[in-house]
Amino acid sequence: QLQLVESGGGLVQPGGSLTLSCTASGVTLDHFAIGWFRQAPGKEREGVACLGRGGSTTYPDSVKGRFTISRDGAKNTVYLKMSNLRPEDTAVYYCVADGFDTTLRAMCEAPQRILALDRYDYWGRGTQVTVSS
Repeated sequence: QLQLVESGGGLVQPGGSLTLSCTASGVTLDHFAIGWFRQAPGKEREGVACLGRGGSTTYPDSVKGRFTISRDGAKNTVYLKMSNLRPEDTAVYYCVADGFDTTLRAMCEAPQRILALDRYDYWGRGTQVTVSS
């Protein structure tokens, strides 16, 4: 089963920046819609950035203007650039890919529309982001 691999997580101070990467082997990520969601202990999952196959992006209000999702086709990698990080951004961040733009976009439109990981075509195991002084 192909998996996505997230990297780039770590500890950062409030106001700092971090860039997460999502890579895959054996499949071209350009063919899929890609999204990031996060899960913090005791909190509801939240989609934070979604990128359609045509390049459209969707962000929830909580991260709009601070998070940017992009893809590099040559490196077969999708990035999540996070700036002006806050303690409430602390969570495990997961990357998922799906062949349907609507399925992926729904993840960023409403938390209740985030599916279980294995309902997406491909998914990663997550990377921890901790924002603390």
